[in-house]
Amino acid sequence: MLKTITALQAAALVILLIGAVVVYSGVVNVAADNPHSAPIYALLETARERSIAVRAKNIEVPDLGDADLIQSGAGNYDAMCVGCHLAPGMTETELSQNLYPAPPSLADADRESDPARDFWVVKHGIKSTAMPAWGKSMDDPYIWGLVAILEQLPALSAAEYRALVASSGGHEHGGGESEGHDHGGKHQGSHQQSEPKPAADPDVHHHANGSKHVH
Repeated sequence: MLKTITALQAAALVILLIGAVVVYSGVVNVAADNPHSAPIYALLETARERSIAVRAKNIEVPDLGDADLIQSGAGNYDAMCVGCHLAPGMTETELSQNLYPAPPSLADADRESDPARDFWVVKHGIKSTAMPAWGKSMDDPYIWGLVAILEQLPALSAAEYRALVASSGGHEHGGGESEGHDHGGKHQGSHQQSEPKPAADPDVHHHANGSKHVH
């Protein structure tokens, strides 16, 4: 028994040493344009999906057919999500086609409906991806609004989607939001902007003590 334990400890030490060598050698390529191998990708995807499923299983889903909830979600989705996840009638954006892992198109008719999972992902985000944890600035009712519009997206035409967005309150979620985003992920002025700063005068030199002189 003692020999077996010693052998297992030695094997574990060897594995740790090999892992350390691999990590510190820099052989692992973390570039986003160099995809994982199929086995590594499958491992990471399985770990991600099981992690989400375990944590989302007890989430109670409200009535997602409520018109006000859908309308609210449409405005926020258009402001916050389309740059990565697209919308009916949209083609890939510069952002969506360059991210890895690639963000799913949430208007895809084949997308599986899982509201509890969607709520958890929107609220908590996913590590090592571009998916943010919107729950840090977004109240739960607004997150459910996003989930509600996700349930509708696959069945909407481009015109129906735009009409929903137009009828919504735009970007609003109770978290101190100040700007919207366009379809390419850029900011747009959906809220009051601060006054632009005047361009710097190349003939005026400012000093650290606040003084300045002019050529």
